[in-house]
Amino acid sequence: MKRNLTHLLFGLALTLGLQAQQLPYLSDDAQISVITCSAGTELYYAFGHSAFRVQDTKIGLDVVYNYGTFDFDKPNFYWNFTKGKLIYSLSRRRFEDFLYAYQLEKRWVKEQLLDLDQNEVNQLFKFFETNYRPENRDYLYDPLFNNCSNITSTILKENFGDNIVFKEDHLREKHTFRELVRQFIPINSWGSFGIELAFGGITDRTATTVEHMFLPYYAKSQLEHTTKNGKPLVTRERTILNYPESAKRGLFTLSPLFWFILLLGFVLVITYLDWIYGSRYKWLDFSLFLISGLIGMGILLLWLATDHTVTKWNFNFLWLLPSNAVVAFYLPSEGQRPKWLDTYLKAALIAMVVILLIWVLGLQVFSPLNLLLMAVLAARYLFLLKR
Repeated sequence: MKRNLTHLLFGLALTLGLQAQQLPYLSDDAQISVITCSAGTELYYAFGHSAFRVQDTKIGLDVVYNYGTFDFDKPNFYWNFTKGKLIYSLSRRRFEDFLYAYQLEKRWVKEQLLDLDQNEVNQLFKFFETNYRPENRDYLYDPLFNNCSNITSTILKENFGDNIVFKEDHLREKHTFRELVRQFIPINSWGSFGIELAFGGITDRTATTVEHMFLPYYAKSQLEHTTKNGKPLVTRERTILNYPESAKRGLFTLSPLFWFILLLGFVLVITYLDWIYGSRYKWLDFSLFLISGLIGMGILLLWLATDHTVTKWNFNFLWLLPSNAVVAFYLPSEGQRPKWLDTYLKAALIAMVVILLIWVLGLQVFSPLNLLLMAVLAARYLFLLKR
């Protein structure tokens, strides 16, 4: 009870202090640390999490400043997300409240204590509290270049400038952004399949050492190899919650590979029967053309009509042709065959060859699962062309 009352009074003091443009000066016992939380089994927890912790035992302060907060109930949240204008916020919570969620989910939490003197601690504390003001707490989120994890390096550089040096000798190999994401999301998962469809060629650029910090695990490793004024920035690391890494296994029968193999088998059987009996399953063609076309339109819009950086230069639309959504309504009924259809089908097959060349040349990497869906479309393209 006494501890909760202390937190309540301190929170009130902070609020009043901010209104008066003043903050309490933290004692020489105060310390600031970076908290790293392990990945979870849900897609939105797949990469883990990073946050700052400020403690001062003399005044009973123990709070977490979390730059990974978003609100589904904000006006136009989903529309802004689609446009690439997703707003994240800085939140401030008691450490024990922050920790409670990770205890429930059985995810490990580790802490890195930073080597800061009293003035530097108060400088960062003031920075966080200034950021926490309603007019400052929101920022434009980017999953690769401005998230709750790599904002750590931005904050350290902004406050301590060239005194902070991020060393690069700890990485045995630098990875592309796509490779880094694949380390945490299995390729044979629906989440990975959707992400790979949306990711453009920009994610196949090799990330710099600091850019690896968009992933909390790499941010934690980078801080271990960071100096301030020539001395290690991290003085000590301790484990707060010690749970094993979350398992990310799923049933094969629920995976996209399983269902795409079934779809390919179904389409090949139908195509064979159509060829043998001189028939055509019109609804199959209509569905395949319409769905592939709509997805292709979405991919093209994400590239050209939004502010997302990760969706630029995405050539997936070459096999998921947006024009398929229109052609679906013009597919010939029996006895009718537009003159342009053969040319269109040949162009669609050529586009698939082009996408494979782009892959081989390394201009953009694609999910291997795409090959099964490309085979599905190619089977019907060839059938309609030869029929």
